[in-house]
Amino acid sequence: MLLSTRLLSCSAAWLLACAAAPVLAQEADAAQLDDIVVTGSQVGLPQAYTGGQVATGGRVGLLGALDIMDTPFSTTNYTESLIRDQQARSVADVLQNDPTIRISKGFGNFQELYVIRGFPIYSDDMTYNGLFGVLPRQFVAAELLERVEVFRGASAFLNGAAPGGSGVGGAINLVPKRAPNTPLSRLTASWDGGDEIGAAADLARRFDDGAYGVRLNLVSRAGEAEIEDQNSELNVVGLGVDHRGARARFSADLGFQDHRIDAPRPQVTPAGAVPAPPSASSNFAQPWTYTDETQLFGAARGEFDLTDDVTAWAAVGGRRGKERNSLANPTAQPDGTLSANRFDNGRRDEVFSADVGVRADLETGPIGHRLIASAARIQSRESNSYAFSDFAGFASDLYDPVVVAAPSPDALTAGSLSDPTIVARVRMTSVAVADMLSFLDDRLLATIGVRYQEVENRAYDYNSSAQTGGYSSDASTPVFALVYKPSDRLSVYANYAEALQPGSTAPAQSGGLPVANAGEVLAPFRSEQIEAGLKYDAGTFGGVLSVFRTTQPSTLFDTASRVFSSDGEQENRGVELSLFGEPLTGLRLIGGATWLDTEITRSQDAALVGRAAIGVPDFQASANVEWDVAFAPGLTVEGRVVHAGEQPVDGLNTIELDSWTRFDAGVRYAFEASGTPLTLRARIENVADEDQWVAVGGFPGSNYLTLGAPRTFRLSVTADF
Repeated sequence: MLLSTRLLSCSAAWLLACAAAPVLAQEADAAQLDDIVVTGSQVGLPQAYTGGQVATGGRVGLLGALDIMDTPFSTTNYTESLIRDQQARSVADVLQNDPTIRISKGFGNFQELYVIRGFPIYSDDMTYNGLFGVLPRQFVAAELLERVEVFRGASAFLNGAAPGGSGVGGAINLVPKRAPNTPLSRLTASWDGGDEIGAAADLARRFDDGAYGVRLNLVSRAGEAEIEDQNSELNVVGLGVDHRGARARFSADLGFQDHRIDAPRPQVTPAGAVPAPPSASSNFAQPWTYTDETQLFGAARGEFDLTDDVTAWAAVGGRRGKERNSLANPTAQPDGTLSANRFDNGRRDEVFSADVGVRADLETGPIGHRLIASAARIQSRESNSYAFSDFAGFASDLYDPVVVAAPSPDALTAGSLSDPTIVARVRMTSVAVADMLSFLDDRLLATIGVRYQEVENRAYDYNSSAQTGGYSSDASTPVFALVYKPSDRLSVYANYAEALQPGSTAPAQSGGLPVANAGEVLAPFRSEQIEAGLKYDAGTFGGVLSVFRTTQPSTLFDTASRVFSSDGEQENRGVELSLFGEPLTGLRLIGGATWLDTEITRSQDAALVGRAAIGVPDFQASANVEWDVAFAPGLTVEGRVVHAGEQPVDGLNTIELDSWTRFDAGVRYAFEASGTPLTLRARIENVADEDQWVAVGGFPGSNYLTLGAPRTFRLSVTADF
């Protein structure tokens, strides 16, 4: 059965069930409800924190919505208000505010990639309202989002293993927009430097005394911005509906995103020493390169109070995606000489994702319990094809690019670019149980739980579609966590958690030697994390200080025994500090710092033992400050600094990328004209117009370089009718 048919039927069934639920339950008048969310809700959102830039809590996997002071992990939840005021275009723009995250790009493509605690999160390993696999793969428009929720640390128990194999150091959940309590008719026109212009509409209404809400977002922008000859076009539609009842709560979202970039500036792989960065506004892409993706995605989630103490929930979602790329990612010599060859690919994805669960509150004497049971399934079908040009490649120059005619991509081909065939099927199924215990009048909270997960993976030939291999394995991942609140303002927390990645299959040979256990499927790689921290909430401002240690296995081949195993290991240790809130009226702050120490503790290459991991700075920090100018009502000024320390470029750590710092500044002015509220926003990113490499790699083991964006001007005017 086609994914679209299955998704439509499932979504329709849930719409009918949740629409009927209020009648069956004879619920109270929804107009009496407010925005305060019951702890553990799978649908509702915690309210914004003082200052409006972050929220008081967020989704914590199967545990549902939790207040940050009750959460035994480090989290930050960025709001739609922050996204709009900073004129963010993507998730990466939002996460520039986070001192614990480094932004990079994917390997050989233009996927946004986020590094938390030294480990990557691929953009298609983010969750959408709690569901894996539903989001567009390469890029997500920020105009669709109500919240960007950042979870730091291993999360295999809370969310299940990420289907793309990333997420060891954290997780990111994107929450679609919801209709507010008051009518919304918001139109925005924008200019993003160069000749790129855009328009957006954000429309919302609530009906039936506020019980039902509808929100529609339309976005279109196109043109050449500050990078020379790089043209982009984005068209987005997002529709969300929700129901807020006394016993039933429901939301459903449908999104469409069409995103194309012509002559996208590529990443550069250094051949030895790092070349000096070229002008940040220059473009060394070939004019015939492009990336183009079209994604249709949606999700529905509902919960129903069976009794005052028992709630059941279910969610279903899916995505159909189509991509086509023609790329030429170069290798650079220290003097800037480039060599590259053409790579084309076509891809289609069909993904189905779902989870169900129940939670029950009860007491055994002085001890409170929240018992939770959940089951989840994600299954995907990937169709792919590729074509390479002559591997001898063509030459260019980093500082004086040479335009070449597009070479024929016929040196190595697989499948049809216009009609790619199936190459992979993945199915991941899991069940989880947890008990959240409370003692001492909720001053002491303990969480214990375990998730059992099965992973099945099948591979198929690009041309014949015949199955060429497969993988099936299972693992259980526990969690133990504590929160102690000595006062209303202070929480002390600690946890043990694990991350899970698919194991590898032992090859027939390694380094020219036969492998004794060739063909053996290794058990899933189990990363282990220990973390402890302090949280402070003064009501108007707060912060989180955490220390952690994470160990991640990797493959290793013992030349003596000829056994291929998962005995390699990388250890990441760090300290994180995050600050947020409005310490003084009209003065808002988001910022902090991360100190990180990575070490290869066991490796097949003895020379790498004791070395730091590629692309992970030992220090990074950011600070964003907003000030409402007291003598000019409606006027707000803002400044941000983002810094990353030196990053190893090679495994032996003999080459390092220089540390870098970026300064941004913005101003907005809110006023009325003829009774219509207007907001003018102006922003400059990379104020000093620094030319700098800002990231090394991101994809494990790779050391490609990403050039930072040039000085970028952004202007917009928003009218609320």
